[in-house]
Amino acid sequence: MKQKKFILQESEIPTQWYNILADMPNKPMPPLHPGTKQPLGWEDLAHIFPEECSKQELNMADRFIDIPEEVLDKYKFYRSTPLVRAYELEKAIGTPAHIYFKNESTNPLGSHKINSALAQCYYAKEEGTTNVTTETGAGQWGAALAYAAKIFGLECAVYQVKISMQQKPYRSSIMRTFGAAVTGSPSMSTRAGKDILTVNPTHSGSLGTAISEALELAQTTPKCKYVLGSVLNHVALHQTIIGLEAEKQMALAGEYPDTVIACFGGGSNFGGIAFPFMRHNLKDGRQTEFIAAEPDSCPKLTRGKFMYDFGDEAGYTPLLPMFTLGHQFKPANIHAGGLRYHGAGMIVSQLIKDQLMRGVDIPQLESFDAGMLFARTEGIIPAPESCHAIAATIREALKCKETGEQKVILFNLSGHGLIDMTAYDQYIDGDLQNYHLSDEQIAANLQ
Repeated sequence: MKQKKFILQESEIPTQWYNILADMPNKPMPPLHPGTKQPLGWEDLAHIFPEECSKQELNMADRFIDIPEEVLDKYKFYRSTPLVRAYELEKAIGTPAHIYFKNESTNPLGSHKINSALAQCYYAKEEGTTNVTTETGAGQWGAALAYAAKIFGLECAVYQVKISMQQKPYRSSIMRTFGAAVTGSPSMSTRAGKDILTVNPTHSGSLGTAISEALELAQTTPKCKYVLGSVLNHVALHQTIIGLEAEKQMALAGEYPDTVIACFGGGSNFGGIAFPFMRHNLKDGRQTEFIAAEPDSCPKLTRGKFMYDFGDEAGYTPLLPMFTLGHQFKPANIHAGGLRYHGAGMIVSQLIKDQLMRGVDIPQLESFDAGMLFARTEGIIPAPESCHAIAATIREALKCKETGEQKVILFNLSGHGLIDMTAYDQYIDGDLQNYHLSDEQIAANLQ
């Protein structure tokens, strides 16, 4: 059967983002000042983040927020992205389930990250900022931000997790091509980096270390703002363009998802695909299931502790109410660099607490098994992060095979893996392994 790609006309592209905070029955607890432990207002956050992003972060009243016209114009360069029925994958699995994927890899930057990079750079430019800085793991966010900064005439500095920089050298090249300054983290260029390397001179880096360094640079550089690629509420807000499009495209397909799946690092692409559909569970009585697929080596959703914790290793960020493995958690050197983060965003953490979604842990080898099958059936080589979503989808499709249930499963293909071929080479050569955390290791780190 021929695949169908459901593309929206320009006039059908959503003109607003969806803010799930307005519909949540239990709101997340507020972020706290790391010194006073008092709740933060948007004015406090605006010392670090663009002002409008700070307001969006704490906005619990407006269900829909207008996309600025200039951002929408940039979206139209590459949106809508295709919704595709994965007929060949279904056939290979032998499942009665209907599997759809939203293909965010088709934009020029290769992943969903550009959706928020454009918005954050626009807001930064509007308030007179001249420089932006950030962290990145695998490099999708760093590449997207470097491009968006160039589009809006901003200088960009990126701290990339050192092990990911070694695993994916071409991502650094992409960022530099767009004009960004790229530094491996931890580095000797910041106080936070020096402190981390003093304690552990061979530290291979984490998103927590890179966030610390980027925050320090933002706070010590005039007219510089820190922008983030995941975790925070306003980032997930910008990504809901994905799910809002998918809603319209599923309607064109004549179906509605029983299950929505995405990989999970901090929550940006999961929230982007899931939150627009989740609003129908919250408001209209739908019973769609939502699954976040995280690495077995970084299991904060399934085995972490809900508590206030820092978003970075050095303790510069506000304290966030989250499921966490501890802000000094040192993740294993898996190839899914974008998922090597110790904590979950505030919204997802509250949704997990309220049992409105669930997490699943995917071992590294199972994720690459799934990615290889997807590549050989659908012709798209997925990013290692996206492989986790595919693996979770295959698990659900195999359940349908056992029961005969014809469910509709939708997952987000958050990015392609064409700059991750070293990882695929290692998998094919049998050089990859699984990493599993014991309960004792998790407890010791949280202690």
